[in-house]
Amino acid sequence: MTKLSDTQSVILSAASQRTDRIALPLPKSLKGGAAQKVVNALIDKGLLEEVKANRKLNDPVWRETEDARAVTLVVTDAGLAAIGIEVEHQKTKTQKSEQKTTPTERKIREGTKQALLIEMLRRPEGATIAEIVETTSWASHTTRGFLAGAIKKKLGLTIESTKDDARGRIYRLG
Repeated sequence: MTKLSDTQSVILSAASQRTDRIALPLPKSLKGGAAQKVVNALIDKGLLEEVKANRKLNDPVWRETEDARAVTLVVTDAGLAAIGIEVEHQKTKTQKSEQKTTPTERKIREGTKQALLIEMLRRPEGATIAEIVETTSWASHTTRGFLAGAIKKKLGLTIESTKDDARGRIYRLG
């Protein structure tokens, strides 16, 4: 499994929530050389790729090439896999009887932090942010973002939250 920083996980998770898989805008706190370094590391690992930006669709622009071509950043299937999202491809016929591949259902890979987190949320006692942070080694803000983005929005799972005097706020899958 690819080792990712919190920033890299946030970028890939945000891109996974978009139907076009574009990884922009980057987090506001990531600027200049730091942004370039993080993006280059993701590109080198094959988790992001630069593609021609579609100006007609107002794709956000990452940079312009020397020949003045605008490029944007897109998360790859490997990038999705690195954050525990597996993409199945389904073949559909186009009007010209050609075959093309389109992404369909997202599945949870076993042995990933995402699978572990879902397992924790399915327990009758649920899980607190502190317990999830301890288990996954994520920052608390990353955990909250992952719950809201990947779990609720992407996977469509319902998260219930209750307050416990002894443990604090407890999260469970509904």
